[in-house]
Amino acid sequence: MSSQEPTGNPAVVGLAGFGLTTLLLQFHNLGWCGIGPIVALGLIFGGLAQLIAGYLEFKCNNNFGFSAFCSYGAFWISLCVILLLNNYGVYKSSETDIGFFMVGWTLYTFIMWIASLRVHGAMALTFTTLLAGFILLDLVFFGYGGLKPLAAWVLIVCALTAWYMMAHVIFNQVYGRNILPVGKPWVN
Repeated sequence: MSSQEPTGNPAVVGLAGFGLTTLLLQFHNLGWCGIGPIVALGLIFGGLAQLIAGYLEFKCNNNFGFSAFCSYGAFWISLCVILLLNNYGVYKSSETDIGFFMVGWTLYTFIMWIASLRVHGAMALTFTTLLAGFILLDLVFFGYGGLKPLAAWVLIVCALTAWYMMAHVIFNQVYGRNILPVGKPWVN
């Protein structure tokens, strides 16, 4: 008998929270729903649940997952705090302020994108679409608002690829075999 009990994979919760919150924000960006559900999801599922998943990834010795889930969990919480403080007039973040916030996240995502290319194809696609989405949002916040629908569609693809990876991990355990392939790394 192994001295180590089998454990769950925290990535399934992190990917679920990231995917759902990203998806709903894009529904909002396309004008399909209000901001309320996004703030709630961003604080709890995209934020808190991803932070917890990230700390559990640390225990699994996965620095990529640790950094990604903790950082993007913090992204969602901080974005929701900005939205709430703007809504209640505590202080106002301008479009430019939010643009610079997004630029910072674009730079972080660029670093993670480089690392994702060595993980597997699905991870590389997720981070490629996330990076493209952030770049498009940077442009949106700096005066190119017509790009907002394109950014939303790119980030919907990103959210769905995150869910694909979540399903991959869950199905592997449930079925005991690889049901959804994730592809080879894009870079060796």
